Amino acid sequence: VQLQASGGGSVQAGGSLKLSCAARGMIWSTFTGSRRGWYRQAPGKERELVAELTSEGMTNYQDSVKGRFTISKDNSKKTVYLQMLSLEPEDTAVYYCNVKFGSWDYWGQGTQVTVSS
Repeated sequence: VQLQASGGGSVQAGGSLKLSCAARGMIWSTFTGSRRGWYRQAPGKERELVAELTSEGMTNYQDSVKGRFTISKDNSKKTVYLQMLSLEPEDTAVYYCNVKFGSWDYWGQGTQVTVSS
């Protein structure tokens, strides 16, 4: 199984980006039954949870991104997304996707998001 993340880039404050994470080699039932999440790690800081989407469809967001970021998924494509609006310089980080199913815990390679003021 491999998680392939894409969609990062450099934008100005107020801009938007949409990250994608495709679960290659994962069977459909595992993907649909998993907890999916996006994390980020800024330089000198620990990795933190940004948003998560449970198998039941419940979402949870870090307070700083509520109302600006939206996590979603396309089961047919086994892909999880993170739509990011009204980006702020504080959102600058490497973003990682994560898929957990039971004892299985998969991470993407990370995609850089840089927001300039």
